Amino acid sequence: MDKIELKPARVFEQFAKINAIPRPSKHEEQMIEYLKSFGESHGLETVVDETGNVIIRKPATPGFEGKDTIILQSHMDMVCEKLVDVDFDFHKDAIQTYIDGEWLRAKGTTLGADDGIGCAIELAILDSDDIEHGPLECVFTRDEETGLTGAEGMKPGFMKGDMLINLDSEDEGQIFVSCAGGRNTTATFRFNREEAPEGLFFVKVSLKGLVGGHSGDDINKKRANALKVLARFLYQTQERYGVRLVSFNAGKLHNAIPRDGVAVFGVPFDKKEAVRIDWNVFASQIEEEYHVTEKTMQFHLESAEAAPVLPLETSTKLIQAMQAADNGVFAMCQDEEIAWLVETSNNVASIETRENEVKVVASQRSNVMSALDNQAATIKAVFQLAGAEVVQGEGYPAWKMNPNSKMTALAVESYKKLFGKDPKVLGIHAGLECGLFSEKYPNLDMV
Repeated sequence: MDKIELKPARVFEQFAKINAIPRPSKHEEQMIEYLKSFGESHGLETVVDETGNVIIRKPATPGFEGKDTIILQSHMDMVCEKLVDVDFDFHKDAIQTYIDGEWLRAKGTTLGADDGIGCAIELAILDSDDIEHGPLECVFTRDEETGLTGAEGMKPGFMKGDMLINLDSEDEGQIFVSCAGGRNTTATFRFNREEAPEGLFFVKVSLKGLVGGHSGDDINKKRANALKVLARFLYQTQERYGVRLVSFNAGKLHNAIPRDGVAVFGVPFDKKEAVRIDWNVFASQIEEEYHVTEKTMQFHLESAEAAPVLPLETSTKLIQAMQAADNGVFAMCQDEEIAWLVETSNNVASIETRENEVKVVASQRSNVMSALDNQAATIKAVFQLAGAEVVQGEGYPAWKMNPNSKMTALAVESYKKLFGKDPKVLGIHAGLECGLFSEKYPNLDMV
């Protein structure tokens, strides 16, 4: 880290040490050992559960023994992304940081502040001898980024306190008090390819340059889903002229709105010019439909080589299912206090074509578990009708807002004292570890 004074100094000292430790999701062993060593070297009770979550307990400072036990919680893993031309091994190499104006950044990789900075705050407090506090439990969960499996695997009773502060928020001045539950649906179409019939002209259409975003937090921002846009054109073309699908690929992550995609298909040879005209008209319509949110969309059509195609029935039903699958906001919250918050949604996240199968992944979310069940069933039924094999995960629970939360009142009061202004008290249409904690610790008061 550059030799510039960063404050609070103790926090950034700990963050620098954390960023020297490789900690990809599901590979946090080095971080777990570091936390164990830290706790034991400070003479603090340190426990690692069977899942790999770590808890370090610090007694109250003299005179504060009667205070409520506060749990501070962060996740130890990080998202591992790098620039294509950067030589970096997230399983071995330390993150290289530098100062860029008012920002701390990493050289060619993700920084790891999500949630390394939360872990650093906890370690700084554990390391301090000048902060008055009641009993503390510092909790470090593993594998938040790729499945919340650390929080999911935590057993009731591991944490003893009744009030928890999750240190994984992203924006200054925002306190979250509710989150959505979620579930993924995977539909697989299996088939044996056929030689392309005579008389077909093959076309490749692609779309890129979309904004994309998080499938929970950004689902209400009227951003185009590249997969669904291409599905609209395929369905339209199929209805007009008939389509034999070769491949359809879009999206990569279950929790992201697809930003690009490509489809290859055959149409009757005498309809090739009509398809070109339709594509240009369609592109113009979509650009107008999303003229506020999508200013850099790029539509492209070109001829393609003939190739083996999906069977006609599979091709037809797959395209119908991609048109029919609900996408976007389904309902807003009914509670007046959070009527602005999305309640229920679905994101058709990805489609991948292989030699003998097409796999589609969709992500359902809701702050109301019965509504989540309904949305998941709706998506499942669409793909069942189309003849796909459908598998749904158990998902994760929602965290309902507690209107009588003492922790929320304390957090708001403390923020106002520190910064002289009111924070925003929000819910989020995304999954948080707090949702899983609320299921295992129903009386836990959290922000």
